[in-house]
Amino acid sequence: MTADSGDELALLPRLAQLGTAMNRGRVAQQAMEATGLALDRPAMTILLTLSMAEGPLRVGEIADRMQVVGPHVTRQVQALEHRGLVQRVTDPNDRRASLIEPTRTGTEAANRYTSTITDWFREVVADWPTNDRTELNRLLTKLTNDIATRLTDS
Repeated sequence: MTADSGDELALLPRLAQLGTAMNRGRVAQQAMEATGLALDRPAMTILLTLSMAEGPLRVGEIADRMQVVGPHVTRQVQALEHRGLVQRVTDPNDRRASLIEPTRTGTEAANRYTSTITDWFREVVADWPTNDRTELNRLLTKLTNDIATRLTDS
């Protein structure tokens, strides 16, 4: 793709449409309902971030992964902790600090949410040839990695 091909501009409305469909459409609502919990989107995003992490995270790490400010995450974590969906554990590298991890209930809710979204996507692309599904995964992975890198570097 060349810099002046216009393909990038044609992609923007499609990305916006996809984002809207996922974030505001019935899919997200069904996924939230599947958790069995009354959670708002930021709380669910924290649970998903924690459930996809390789271990407990500091509040600042959660905020960085979500691309939001720390105080916002702190308030959400406190509410999730109050509901028994996350818990604080001692940081083994700094006994004065704490890390956040999902409880079993929080992990189960995140898994139900993820499963609902995954099942929906699986249905959408069920008739696609395997090569197309593989290529979509490759390109979306590349795009999200490049976006994350650009956001981290800026």
